[in-house]
Amino acid sequence: MQITPGPLLAQIQTPEDLKKFPKDKLVQICEELRHFIVDNVSVYGGHFGASLGVVELTVALHYVLNTPQDQLVWDVGHQAYGHKILTGRRDQFHTNRVYGGLSGFPKRKESEYDTFGVGHSSTSISAALGMAVASKYKNNPIQHVAVIGDGSMTGGMAFEAMNHAGVSDTNLLIILNDNCMSIDPNVGALKDYLTDITTSHTYNKVKDEVWKMLGKLSKFGSSAQEVISKVEGAIKSAVLKQSNLFESLNLRYFGPVDGHDVDHLVEILKDLRDIPGPKILHCVTVKGKGYGPAESGNKTTWHAPGTFDKVTGEIFKKVPTTPQAPKYQDVFGHTLVELAEKDPRIMGVTPAMPSGSSLNIMMKAMPDRAFDVGIAEQHAVTFSAGMATQGLVPFCNIYSSFMQRAYDQVIHDVCLQNLPVVFCLDRAGFAGADGPTHHGAYDIAYFRCVPNLVVSAPMNEEELRNLMYTGSVYGGPFSIRYPRGNGVMPEWKTPLREIPVGQGRIVREGEDVAILSLGAIGNYAVEACKTLEKEGLNPAHYDMRFVKPLDGDLLHEVFSKFKKVITVEDGCLMGGFGSAVLEWMMDHGYQAQVKRLGIPDDIIEHGEQIELHRECGFDPDGIAATVRSLAEQVLVS
Repeated sequence: MQITPGPLLAQIQTPEDLKKFPKDKLVQICEELRHFIVDNVSVYGGHFGASLGVVELTVALHYVLNTPQDQLVWDVGHQAYGHKILTGRRDQFHTNRVYGGLSGFPKRKESEYDTFGVGHSSTSISAALGMAVASKYKNNPIQHVAVIGDGSMTGGMAFEAMNHAGVSDTNLLIILNDNCMSIDPNVGALKDYLTDITTSHTYNKVKDEVWKMLGKLSKFGSSAQEVISKVEGAIKSAVLKQSNLFESLNLRYFGPVDGHDVDHLVEILKDLRDIPGPKILHCVTVKGKGYGPAESGNKTTWHAPGTFDKVTGEIFKKVPTTPQAPKYQDVFGHTLVELAEKDPRIMGVTPAMPSGSSLNIMMKAMPDRAFDVGIAEQHAVTFSAGMATQGLVPFCNIYSSFMQRAYDQVIHDVCLQNLPVVFCLDRAGFAGADGPTHHGAYDIAYFRCVPNLVVSAPMNEEELRNLMYTGSVYGGPFSIRYPRGNGVMPEWKTPLREIPVGQGRIVREGEDVAILSLGAIGNYAVEACKTLEKEGLNPAHYDMRFVKPLDGDLLHEVFSKFKKVITVEDGCLMGGFGSAVLEWMMDHGYQAQVKRLGIPDDIIEHGEQIELHRECGFDPDGIAATVRSLAEQVLVS
């Protein structure tokens, strides 16, 4: 099913087509663009509220700027659906986030209009500033615009970039899309500061004065320099009477303005285009604007609601006919509260993902012991380390992909000091439709080389609970990785018990071929073994549970008995679990044919998890095929 665009939108394939329309048609174009996004996401799913909130801004930017020559960077990229539709991808938009289709985020190799890949937050100002410096060096007077959400603005990298931009003398415009939300409601002092600005009579008075002065540029033929001088005078006389964070960083501040008034935005952007130097435009928007249920409903739910009835707003949920296993994240959330009720040392920390990680369960039950620190992974880790020095046991829950941003803090602030921080890496392995920016492919490799750090992965919900309990009493750095999605145990509330660190388990006795699995992907090995048993094959299966330390006793047994071994992991093969097994085998003088299954040294695109597992050859059929191949070699020999 392909969605039909409105009559004006149907004529727009590129921004050049958009520019052919008179300004008085922009409101209708915005309306049609918004309906097109609603129609598509309601049927096919995807991110929702963020792109609806920037429809007018998107249209205004492409109407005023000379894209793709002018450089436009989105932060984060789930705001960019309208941008994609207006830049040649309207007819392919129904493939958004589908295996083999469009990426859900801007992507350089997908379109020349996507100037920078943006799946993680807080990067746009740095990237756009780098582009602006390059353009200045090449004497290329083009525009550079970073559109950054107020959630992304909480990330330290955004402040680092603004600090540099203020002294850069570059043609950079930062547009702050302020809707008080990231995925969950924003937290912290910056949120309160922006709220103060948007409600301040002083700032709104200056906003009116500034735009009145800019409007005189065309009316009286004043030079841009004269107008800029007057603008600066107005700011100094009025705004600086109360502190302005952005002005203190030497960024000319304009706003706040209505981010849903497309006509006004066009005029503002035209004016700002003629003002040199780094500047920031503060746009106030509503996440989910123009779609009633998203505007008035739970903003977190409507961030990415799945499919829904666009008329009633009813979100379609599959009603299971049999008891279902819970999501791993919910097992984490409930188990953390259970542990914390028994152990007053336990605390919870997450960087802006309380609902995604299910830390919101603890935040509700124990609000003084659970912390959302904003989009600030580095701070989350060192904040946890600080608590650990005082005898507490923080559970720091960060998506595997986002933990990459805090790697130095893990090493320097936690592991070198051997502090008892439990890292819970959600979304380990393939993240699915969010694609390569969100895949948790590398954490096994980048964690197992760090001294003092235990690296573990549960095969099911019972093991997740037990590893959490083990981490809480271990007394040093401890990491647990688990995937996105549902587990395998409908009856998951098992008694908690400590697992000896570095101890795996035998899942299935067998002969000829041994399968060593790490983590939840081991359930595919169970399926593969059931299939192979029907064919008369009898592979052994070991759930290793720990990649650091490895279970030496179990590996001695494996390599003493088997000459054909398969390792299975949902992480990168380079330096991962399979590599660790090979290193152990060589260090202990064994010889065997080891076939490693996992994520190859390549960028794997988006799609359903099973589709990506199949592509990489470690789905149940891929594991079974590998066993057959090795078993045949045994028979031949």
